[in-house]
Amino acid sequence: MDAGGKESPRGTTATEIERGQIAVNAALQRLGTPFSWGGGSPEGPTKGIGSGRETVGFDCSGLVLHAWSKAGVRLGHYTGTQFRQGRRVSTAELRPGDLVFFGGGFNDPTHVGLYLGDGVMVHAPKSGDVVKKTDFLKSPYYRTRYRGAVRP
Repeated sequence: MDAGGKESPRGTTATEIERGQIAVNAALQRLGTPFSWGGGSPEGPTKGIGSGRETVGFDCSGLVLHAWSKAGVRLGHYTGTQFRQGRRVSTAELRPGDLVFFGGGFNDPTHVGLYLGDGVMVHAPKSGDVVKKTDFLKSPYYRTRYRGAVRP
């Protein structure tokens, strides 16, 4: 129910929708932040591990856990864990804040982004890159590696 006592879209509460938007806003504030393998915490960018040990920034799961922490949701710092933290949603049900996953074949996914709307995600793609937006539904690379989505 929303603040006026009305049912929200798809049977969700206004609070769930607002939390997704809070996560989206937090991630968008980090556009341009360097990728750092193992980087990111609820508080923000950190030095990573291994190849990321000298760079302050986020890896993909670190960005997602940071964004959702601003909405009061705690997520693990591993893409495979995040894939199991929430309710699966279909592509048709996607809404801002949902976690979208890629790669890994039959194993855990290897990449995660935060859905913004209209097929676009914000994510920390890879070493040498920065947090940015990507239209994954139009991207030949991401579209063919799409594994599904989770709503925390």
